[in-house]
Amino acid sequence: MSNLLPKALLLLAAGLFAGCTVSVDVDTHEPVPVKVVVVTMFESGEDSGDKAGEFQRWNERLPLDKVYPAPHMHHDIHFNEASGVLGIVTGMGTANSAASVMALGMDERFDLSKAYWLVAGISGFDPADASLGSVAWAQFLVDGDLAHEIDSREKPDDWEHGYFPLFSQGPDDSERLSYSLGEVFELNGDLVEWAFQFTKDMELPDHPTLEATRKLYVNHPVGQRTPFVLKGDQLAAMTFWHGEILNDWANDWVDYWTEGEGNFVSSAMEDTGTYQSLTYLHNAGKVDKNRLMVLRTASNYTMQPPGKTAAQNLLEEQHDSYAGLDAALENAYLVGNAVVQELVSNWDQYRDNIPSP
Repeated sequence: MSNLLPKALLLLAAGLFAGCTVSVDVDTHEPVPVKVVVVTMFESGEDSGDKAGEFQRWNERLPLDKVYPAPHMHHDIHFNEASGVLGIVTGMGTANSAASVMALGMDERFDLSKAYWLVAGISGFDPADASLGSVAWAQFLVDGDLAHEIDSREKPDDWEHGYFPLFSQGPDDSERLSYSLGEVFELNGDLVEWAFQFTKDMELPDHPTLEATRKLYVNHPVGQRTPFVLKGDQLAAMTFWHGEILNDWANDWVDYWTEGEGNFVSSAMEDTGTYQSLTYLHNAGKVDKNRLMVLRTASNYTMQPPGKTAAQNLLEEQHDSYAGLDAALENAYLVGNAVVQELVSNWDQYRDNIPSP
């Protein structure tokens, strides 16, 4: 308050000197303490009452019934005062997620110093690792955009493809060069393992629409399972890629940047941008980046089944027609909210101590 009063007096004095009155609006309220931030990336229409995107279930069921206008973000901020849970919609893509998370982190209306962050969104999954509707907790977030590219029609004949890591000498260059541009991030392994152990035995609802699609993947036994919870890493790229060849690339890319520790499971766009902003905010003392959890659910597969081309399958699996969309949205809420409720219900335990297995 002591630094706000002189500012107000200076503004008032300036107004009187100019021969006019000045309305001084000084916010003296303490920042609202937040326990959990639920990060979603898109909403299909309205925030409630119509076809649900990633945000609507959280908004209606918690509920997030207090709205803070946020013209500096993609979407207004929603909050539940009783539980301390806050929800945002970042917008799709790395740039939107990074900008929205940074904007929230710098918003002086909120105290986010003890907040846990839960990314809860849909994505494409590798059928070698999971099935439609399944839920994956990520430990590694890998960026798929920081790269060199030569059109395949101009690449050397002995190169498998023309897309290779930034600053490397080609797709077969095994030397891992990182300039700390956000190529890869590793989350707090203890927190990830805790979230996985807490939810791994949840029985997820199956949907009749899932069976028709997953039975096509005859070469992927795991991809034919009913939905389940697993650990699996996230590849974030602004390009919506698809197909068996690019699925192989994604596995190689994650393996390269995690030095063999990670396993590609889910493909989306935003999570490296989210973590990059949290890193800067952490350095500024605004948030604790070690409290981030990333949960992705399988709305579609990242490659085609036998008997279809990549192009055919991609055209059938568009944004509003993913075979596993409804299941993925529901399971993101069910599994994510189990963790959220555990945190807020036992806040005295988790406020100052990050859970571990």
